[in-house]
Amino acid sequence: MARRCELTGKTVQAGNNVSHANNKTRRRFLPNLQETSLLSDVLGNVRLRLSTRAIRTIEHNGGLDAFLLSQNDSKMTTEGLALKRRLERATAKKAAKAA
Repeated sequence: MARRCELTGKTVQAGNNVSHANNKTRRRFLPNLQETSLLSDVLGNVRLRLSTRAIRTIEHNGGLDAFLLSQNDSKMTTEGLALKRRLERATAKKAAKAA
């Protein structure tokens, strides 16, 4: 399983451990990923593997639906785009049924 946020694409970064003697050894900075279940108004419960920053951003924007609809497509991953398309189709279907 990849260490990658499913919506924002945040992934592993590389850097150096620097000792007091200024020795440099390579290290990895892992993102803080959480398996979360988010409630969507249209889709119901959606389980995603998200970074904690993405979870905070979703809550700040007013939920999963508002976050996906406001997010620019170029900044999203393929999983995020697929979820956004699913949300748009379900919203259109719900609106057509109501009319």
